[in-house]
Amino acid sequence: MKQVVQNYKSGELALLDVPVPGCKPGGVLVRTAYSLISTGTELMKVSEAGMSMLGKARSRPDQVAKVVQSVATNGVPATYRKVMGKLDSYTPLGYSLCGVVEQVGDGIDDVKAGDLVACAGNEHALHAELNWVPKNLYTPVPDSLAPRHAAFGTVGSIALQGVRQGESRLGEVALVVGLGLIGQLVAQLLTASGVRVVGADPDPARCELAERLGAAACGDPASPAVESAVAELTDGHGVDQVYLAAGGGSNQPVELAARLCRDRGRVVDIGKCRLDLPWNAYYEKELDVRFSRSYGPGRYDPEYEIEGRDYPIGYVRWTERRNLACFLDLAARGRVDVEPLITRTADFDDAVETYQRLKDGELKAVAVLFRYPEQAAGDGPSADAPVVSVPAVPGGARPSAPVRAAKTPVRLAFVGAGNYATSMLLPHLARRDGVELSTVVTTTALSAANAQRKFGFREATTDLDAVLGDASVDAVFVVTRHSSHAELTRKALLAGKAVFVEKPLALTGEELTGVLDAVEESGNDRLQVGFNRRFAPLLQEARKRFGARTGPASLRYLVNAGRLDHGSWYLQQGTEGSRFAGEGGHFVDTASWLLGADPVSVYALAPSGNEDLQVVLGYPDGSTATISYVTTGAAGFPKETLDLVADGKVLQLDDFVRSSVYDGRKRWVSSRLPKARDKGQSAELAAFVRAVRTGGPMPVPLGSLVATTAATLAVRAALAGGAPVTLAEAR
Repeated sequence: MKQVVQNYKSGELALLDVPVPGCKPGGVLVRTAYSLISTGTELMKVSEAGMSMLGKARSRPDQVAKVVQSVATNGVPATYRKVMGKLDSYTPLGYSLCGVVEQVGDGIDDVKAGDLVACAGNEHALHAELNWVPKNLYTPVPDSLAPRHAAFGTVGSIALQGVRQGESRLGEVALVVGLGLIGQLVAQLLTASGVRVVGADPDPARCELAERLGAAACGDPASPAVESAVAELTDGHGVDQVYLAAGGGSNQPVELAARLCRDRGRVVDIGKCRLDLPWNAYYEKELDVRFSRSYGPGRYDPEYEIEGRDYPIGYVRWTERRNLACFLDLAARGRVDVEPLITRTADFDDAVETYQRLKDGELKAVAVLFRYPEQAAGDGPSADAPVVSVPAVPGGARPSAPVRAAKTPVRLAFVGAGNYATSMLLPHLARRDGVELSTVVTTTALSAANAQRKFGFREATTDLDAVLGDASVDAVFVVTRHSSHAELTRKALLAGKAVFVEKPLALTGEELTGVLDAVEESGNDRLQVGFNRRFAPLLQEARKRFGARTGPASLRYLVNAGRLDHGSWYLQQGTEGSRFAGEGGHFVDTASWLLGADPVSVYALAPSGNEDLQVVLGYPDGSTATISYVTTGAAGFPKETLDLVADGKVLQLDDFVRSSVYDGRKRWVSSRLPKARDKGQSAELAAFVRAVRTGGPMPVPLGSLVATTAATLAVRAALAGGAPVTLAEAR
């Protein structure tokens, strides 16, 4: 299928061929009929992409701050690869469309194939021939509403949420600053609710359009016409509300709002304009400044948008989905007229040319629609708790993996192509001799296309079953969200593939047992979990220098994990597990490797009110490892520091930048600082590829992978019970 994309680094716009998205549970696959270009938000994004790197940095200081923090945590080279990887990727455009339901996922019963729906979301209602849309981001279209008009649903919801934030009342007077697409819709919605509207925009054509659609008066904000109209309609008191629907770097809108708003009036920011509030003017009138967050309550909440958990109507009357349905109803009943706003309807095949004309100013428009070719519905791909036990690792003779012929490449498939895969794994594999990147599988079509373009995959698809059934694929990498790791690993093992799964291997004991059942059933134990730190060169050298020990050891591992950004999927504990369940295996595995044994007991404590953990692991010879996993530490402090003490010796690791070993009067320090924090990914991948090529043993024994996973999961049971969990007794 085709999709409109942009490369944020170069500014290139393209109509790209990408795989068809899968129809996952909890949503529907929609074939687009019309999609709407947001001539404000989207053109701003398109313009930013055309800026120099300095210009991009100036326009997004929030992202610059994240880059600075990443440099402090991960070093310059790793940060550079991560940033360049994100910049030099195709990103989608679009967030408002109307289309026909082509497939219905499990758990959906309010629509059926063939129904017309309006869809929202900058990850789900894209300028693409097909989109997978979760339940709370679509709504059925009323029978009397034309599909081209229903495509306005999302931008209409944005305008509607802004009006709700203004709490307008019958008979009031409002000023709408900026009469672009959102401003025109705000003006119509206010008029429909009995509010008299004054509009302000420097474009005379937009002012004339707003007046024709019901505004009382409109004019250039720099002229006296707007001020005169406000004075006449309000008897000189000023407007009750001001809606800022303008963009750009001028501070004129907020200054105009202060001048024309009545005492204790309301100022609602809907657009993205400069907001240097003149303190005296806003203070003296005690103006109420409010923000309108996109389509309404539910926005940016993954439990609402992705998982489909609605808010009770008694507590949240107007959610994203209910706003979407409300706007469509108003349009269907003629209370809002979007037809006069449509400047142009372009064929989807002309999408790149249309964007370019808008960007260059050749096409001046309020709203532009893409019209998609009518196609028959195709055959899309099918979508397919506190005592922790340590399942027994299947024993007996294992069939040996075939040894590959000389110079025959190892063919790899990737399931998932997110940030970690594209920044930490694929760059190492793409330049490795004897490796062929065969197929990349994702649920989002564009991410597969990006990975194929950047790393040279032979194919990109959303069909996992086709990859698992491909006899030419030697190994499958599972680099998806945590909740899918165990099931995808199980399927790949049953298909006879060698598997590299990023941590965690499993989120529950049942999932871990399921993976081992697949090993038993298939006779295939070719499994590696992405516990890369044991392969880090600095740690490898330090362990060698430390040498063998005779007595018990004490290990302290401080992980300064830091806080996650709001909205991170790592915070979705209901589906993705706790943060420690997701990444704690890294630190358990590192401790066990350094101590040369698997843990036999787990004890854990957690302060109330945050995600900090103290985990104490006990080992057969009396050694202990204490993992302090904290989220409340200083951002500038190193992320990982480790001390191992035994037999009068001390091994220290300082965030994979320096390692040291003290032995009596002798001291060894890593000879030089590495160019980057090498946490072992390259060496780990080399070992895995070598094992697949030669048929030799996997880099980490299966028993160790299982023990580490079981110990990580036991933390939850230890917290719940307030006592140590003895892993040996749970077998």
